[in-house]
Amino acid sequence: MDVILIPGFWLDASSWDDVPIVGHTLHPVTRMGETLQEQIDDIVARVDAISGPVALVGHSGGGNIAHAVADARPARVTHVVYVDSWPGSNGGNINDELPVVGDVVPLPDWSIFDPRDLADLSPELRAEFRERALPEPKRIASDPLALHDERRYGIPITIIACEFTEGEASEWGLPELDRMRDVSWIELPTGHWPQFTKPVELGAAISVALSI
Repeated sequence: MDVILIPGFWLDASSWDDVPIVGHTLHPVTRMGETLQEQIDDIVARVDAISGPVALVGHSGGGNIAHAVADARPARVTHVVYVDSWPGSNGGNINDELPVVGDVVPLPDWSIFDPRDLADLSPELRAEFRERALPEPKRIASDPLALHDERRYGIPITIIACEFTEGEASEWGLPELDRMRDVSWIELPTGHWPQFTKPVELGAAISVALSI
């Protein structure tokens, strides 16, 4: 299976380097574009360049992008894995509350994050993350998600939940998630960046998800 790996905010393709996903052809990407739709279109073009079926893995804000790509190509995408994320709703945004500096959203001070986000992210990992972090174009955080094809609801999805549980998510009122017809859950207790804090376990979880 061809698998496109979409990183979350402030991360590039190299964020997947230490995540071992076996038995698949991996396509880790660095998201390209200054607007949300440009980044979605870039991933759609990558799907179109692959001849066979494609699975998508989206971490954090990359989950919303993965969901929009599945919406754009419901006949081509066979599975979506959301890493500490879930399907975003039409008209919603990834996170328009993040602090903007000029035209970008730099990696904020750690104090802005919930303590559960930072679980297992040691001082050394925090320093490494900050050194490699890329400023996020501000429109990626604030542009509304545009969804069009209800066939997306039939695509099997797996949520790898790290700093929340299935039970908690069920209480949040996530209308798009509630409409998905084939949902599996894998709980991987750690912080919001498991590719740094538990890369081997994340790779195993993704491998299991893609076999469901």
